[in-house]
Amino acid sequence: MSDPVEGRVVRGDAKAYQVWIGGEIRTFVPRGKLFDDRDAGVKNPIAVGDRVRVSLDGEPGIEEVLARKNWLPRVASSHDPRAQILLANVDQLFVFGSLAKPTFSSNRADRILAACAYYEIPAALILNKIDLDKDGALRDISRTYEEAGIEVLPLCALDRRGVEAIAARLRGKTSALYGGSGVGKSTMLNALEPGLALKVGKISKFWDQGKHTTTNSQMHRLEALDAWVIDTPGIRVFRLAGINQAELRDCFPEFARYAAHCKFSTCSHDHEPGCALFEAVEKGELAPTRYASYVEVLDELHPPPPDDTPEPPPGG
Repeated sequence: MSDPVEGRVVRGDAKAYQVWIGGEIRTFVPRGKLFDDRDAGVKNPIAVGDRVRVSLDGEPGIEEVLARKNWLPRVASSHDPRAQILLANVDQLFVFGSLAKPTFSSNRADRILAACAYYEIPAALILNKIDLDKDGALRDISRTYEEAGIEVLPLCALDRRGVEAIAARLRGKTSALYGGSGVGKSTMLNALEPGLALKVGKISKFWDQGKHTTTNSQMHRLEALDAWVIDTPGIRVFRLAGINQAELRDCFPEFARYAAHCKFSTCSHDHEPGCALFEAVEKGELAPTRYASYVEVLDELHPPPPDDTPEPPPGG
């Protein structure tokens, strides 16, 4: 019997996974023990980006998931509170938004950026379709996120403005893209690696939303850049998993400069009197969109236990 071989998961579901082994993609079935041994709070024991050991003897199968350097989960659904791991083992993540068709969603961006902050995944914001910027949206959105310490990369994937700058950031790394449908992720990937020939979705004129063209996370090889990119599905709602209300404050880094002036050191920045964030928003010093995103996510999270002591996030 031959020894297990190491590979990397590039696509899959609960029944079968595609694994990159030595330049070839092969399909493997996960062994039942991987589901039996998983954390009860986790929906999927295997994620795109995982390094795995597979057996080639008999029926090919995934025997083991190797230790992850990081991962990104979300709450599976409103009916399933378990964590669904979207991706693993990345060097960076780019939140992908567009200035128009569809318009930029600060709430969507803020949720994924907060999750990246908690799970210690370096993140930046890509703003696509700058050719459609008619009223200074690029300037205003960039200011909001740069003040939060988040790098903003402008892009027009159609005419390649900004493509080379993003290519330089991707080179030699494993990256992830996260954004809604129709924002141009596939168009950019095709511009970087034409041989991918990814399907590009059309925009619904009525809903101003993209039609879903990516239904599962999938890792693509960009040969010209010696890079890997995980393209995630255009999930409409991203709910943070594995984090409580007290921990959320640190996931919005620009809050710190005001929080020190709150009346209470444990201020949740939601309802307490003397909250310095309220005043900062009223004065125009703190972006109201960021604060609104924070409050909405806060309401979805569980309060910390009575003896809660902040701990580093998993993998930290």
